[in-house]
Amino acid sequence: MSTVSKDSEVQLDRETLAALYEETFRNLEEGTITEGRVVALTKDKVVVDIGYKSEGVIPGDQFSAEEIQNLKVGDRLQVYIEECEDSDGNLVLSKEKADKMKIWEELETLYKDEKSIEGKIISRIKGGMMVDIGVKAFLPGSQIDLHPVRDLDGLVGKTFPLKIIKINHRRGNVVVSRRVLLEETRDKKRQTTLANLKEGQLIQGMVKNITDYGSFIDLGGIDGLLHITDMSWGRVGHPSELFTVGDKVEVTVLKYDRETGRISLGLKQKSADPWTNVAGKYPIGTRVRGRVVSLTDYGAFVELEPGVEGLVHVSEMSWTHEVRHPSRVVAVGDQVEAAVLNVDPASRKISLGMKQTAPNPWDMIESKYPIGTRIEGKVKSLTDFGAFIGLEEGIDGLIHISDMSWTKHIKHPSELFKKAQKVEAIVLRIDKEKERLSLGYKQLSRDPWEDAIPAQYHVGDSVAGKISKIADFGIFIELDGGVEGLIHISETGVEPQAKLEEKFKLQDGVTAKIIKVDREERKIALSLRDHQLDSDRKQVDEYHSSQGVLDQSFGRAAKQNRKRSQSDD
Repeated sequence: MSTVSKDSEVQLDRETLAALYEETFRNLEEGTITEGRVVALTKDKVVVDIGYKSEGVIPGDQFSAEEIQNLKVGDRLQVYIEECEDSDGNLVLSKEKADKMKIWEELETLYKDEKSIEGKIISRIKGGMMVDIGVKAFLPGSQIDLHPVRDLDGLVGKTFPLKIIKINHRRGNVVVSRRVLLEETRDKKRQTTLANLKEGQLIQGMVKNITDYGSFIDLGGIDGLLHITDMSWGRVGHPSELFTVGDKVEVTVLKYDRETGRISLGLKQKSADPWTNVAGKYPIGTRVRGRVVSLTDYGAFVELEPGVEGLVHVSEMSWTHEVRHPSRVVAVGDQVEAAVLNVDPASRKISLGMKQTAPNPWDMIESKYPIGTRIEGKVKSLTDFGAFIGLEEGIDGLIHISDMSWTKHIKHPSELFKKAQKVEAIVLRIDKEKERLSLGYKQLSRDPWEDAIPAQYHVGDSVAGKISKIADFGIFIELDGGVEGLIHISETGVEPQAKLEEKFKLQDGVTAKIIKVDREERKIALSLRDHQLDSDRKQVDEYHSSQGVLDQSFGRAAKQNRKRSQSDD
C-alpha cells in the first residue's frame, strides 16, 4: 500500500471520529438528563462517562453516605448536564439536579393521573403548612382537614397521604390537599352507608359533635342526629351527661328521609319502654326507695329504676319546715325513701312525697294545744302582719297584728316584740288542713273595752295625753292606762294643706275633748278644735260674768248716792 493511501485512511478515521463526536454533542443538550457510567471514585468526587469527549465530575457531597458506600465503578447513573464545556473546557454534571428533575417528572405524572403521595409536614407558615413530598410543597389551612384544625403545631412531623391540586415546575410551586382525599373517602363511605341504610336498623357510629339538643353521630360518611329526647326513657339534662366526642355507640335508625338526607337516630328504642307497667308497679301509697339524680328550684327528681323518675316537690319534703330549696334537705346521689302520691303514665310523671313517710305533727296539734291554752314560745320572725312564735320543732303560731293590743294602734309588730324574745300567748284558732295556728297576745288580759274604758271616758270630757304616733290622717294620743285616742286631721284645727309633722311632735303633751266613744269599734275620737272652742267659750263666759258683777256694784253705788242727795236736800 502506498503512503498516500495510508494517509487517506488516517484522514478518513479522523473525519469519522469527528463526525461521531459531533453527533454525540448534538444529542447532549445542557439542561437535560442523560445516563452515564461511573468510571472513577474518590473521597470527594465521582467521575462519570456519558459518551462525551471528556468525562464529567460530580461533587461527592451530592451523594448520601449510604450512596457513596454502595457506589462502584461501572454503575450507571442518571445525571443532569449543566454545561457541556465550562471556561476550562470541562463537562459539568449534577446528580442532585437530576434527582430533582426526576421528582418533578413523577409529581407531574401524579398530578395528571390524580394519584396521591405521602408527605411529611415540616413547619407551620402563614396560611398553612410546609410539606416535604421530595420537594417543598404548600398545604393551605383550609385543605388540612374536613373541619378547621385548632392545633396546627401539633401536626408538625406527621405524615399524611396528600393530593397535588396545583403544580408549576418553572416557578417551583406545588400546592397539595389532604381534604380532597378525606372528602373522597367520606363520599365512598357515604354511598356505601346510604345504600344499606334502613329504618329500624341497628348501626354502629361515633359521636362527632354534641349540642344542647342532641348529639351528631358519624355513621360512616354521613351524620345522623340522636335527639336528647331519644337518648333515654328517663330525663336527660344535657347530652354531655351520656356522651363525649369520640364515643362509639350503637343506635337505631328511626327515620331516613332520602330527599333531604336527614337521619333520625334513637338509643332508648333499643330497650322496652319502662313506663308501660309503671301504674301497676307503683300504685298510689306505695313506699319506694330511689336515688336523687337532679335538683331544681321546685323539687328533686328521684330515679326509681333506669328510665323512671319521680318528682318530690319542695312542699312534700317536710311537715315541719318550709323548704325554700331542695338542696337544704337532699343532695344529688342521696338515697331517699318516699311515698307515691300520684302516677300519670300518659305524661310520664310520678309525684312523690318524702314527708309522708313520717307522722304528721299537725294530726296531734288539736289535742296538744286546745283552743284557749296558754303557751310560751320564742319569736322566730316578724312580718308586716304579725309575729311567728315557735312552739316546738316545725310548729309555729301566728300572733296577728290585730291580736296584739286591746287599746293601742300597732303599726308594726316590732313595736312590741323582738326576734328571739320569749312571749306568752293564747291559742285562738287551729286550721289543721292549712297547718295554721292562730295566737293572741292581747287575750292574756281582760278586754278593757267591756267596762273599764266606757266607764272612765265619756263624750264631752276633756282628757290629757301624749302624742304617740303621727299619721297622714291624724295624730294618736296615748291616754291614761295605755288607751289610745285619735284626733282626726279635721279635728286638729290645722289647715288641710299643712303637714301635721310640722305642727306636732312625738311625746308632746296634748289636751283634747272626747267627741266619740265607740265600744264596738274600740275607738275614742278626740278633738283639739272642740276643746279650743270650749276653752274660748269658758273665757268669754267668765268675762261676761265678771262684767255683770261690776255692773251690779256700780248700780248699788249710784242708788246710795241718790239717797244721800235727797237727804241733803
